[in-house]
Amino acid sequence: MATARAERLVNLVLCLLSTRQYLTAERIRAIVPGYADASTDEAFFRMFERDKTELRDLGVPLETGRSGAFDAVDGYRIARRDYELGDVDLEPDEAAAVALAARLWDSPQLTGAAHGALIKLRAAGVDVDQDVHVPVEPKVRATEPAFPPLLAAVQEGRVVEFDYRRPVPVEVRKRTVEPWGVVAWRGRWYLVGHDRDRDAPRCFRLSRIVGEVRAVGRPGAVARPDDVDLLSFVARTQRDPQTTATAKLWVAKGRGQGVRRRARPLGEREHDGVPGDVLEIELRFPDSAAGWIAGFGEDVVVLEPETLAKTVREKLVGALRGAGVKV
Repeated sequence: MATARAERLVNLVLCLLSTRQYLTAERIRAIVPGYADASTDEAFFRMFERDKTELRDLGVPLETGRSGAFDAVDGYRIARRDYELGDVDLEPDEAAAVALAARLWDSPQLTGAAHGALIKLRAAGVDVDQDVHVPVEPKVRATEPAFPPLLAAVQEGRVVEFDYRRPVPVEVRKRTVEPWGVVAWRGRWYLVGHDRDRDAPRCFRLSRIVGEVRAVGRPGAVARPDDVDLLSFVARTQRDPQTTATAKLWVAKGRGQGVRRRARPLGEREHDGVPGDVLEIELRFPDSAAGWIAGFGEDVVVLEPETLAKTVREKLVGALRGAGVKV
């Protein structure tokens, strides 16, 4: 995506998220930077329609309606209740990291542009929410390596193949998918499409895609069904409580209190001559468990399952190498 278009989309989201009233297309054209570059009315409406489609494909819930009975045309806005993240359960170390990130986001260097945009909205007569800390979720950012090739495949209408990791039971399988779109929901990115292996519509979390995404076949072979709402499909299929996984851990005596609070003791045991306890724990988030466990270092060792133990060892080795320690 071109930088100018990305900035225009961010400005559009900020504008529609910061107002309680519905803004017409003409009013958005006058307020949001970037639309003034359109040479004609027709060019503007084409640009605006593309941007609306792009935001909806990214999972941004646009609302259409009228602020009053005397409004002649429909307007647009983004409801905070649908855009904000839901409740997040964080461990103490994760909460500390989020607090640090929030402090950085609160700095004048990062908030100057946002405050400037809000001032422009108020100057234009838009009813702006008085809460200056606008909860803009960074949906236009994606760090998953699978994101660019999947988005390109969606735009080109090409079938994709990739290896996909399931958390419970832990296994990796090849998938062949006709991609319909990539959307964000509750802070995560998902691919929605027709799974040829299961012959049914499915969604796939991008963070569970292993290795490279391969586009196969000719462009234009895939068309998104008109009656499929990608965001609703993801919300419907991901609304059930996350499946848990059981693991057995060895924890050194007097250490790993964060693990002990959530685990059930099974007995005492030495590991490499160090006294400790064997614990059984239910992992509510198997995908992130390896990183959490690795944070305890040598005080916690995974006994079962082997797949989790291997992942934790890889993370510890990577951390040592990153610190310049030869392994």
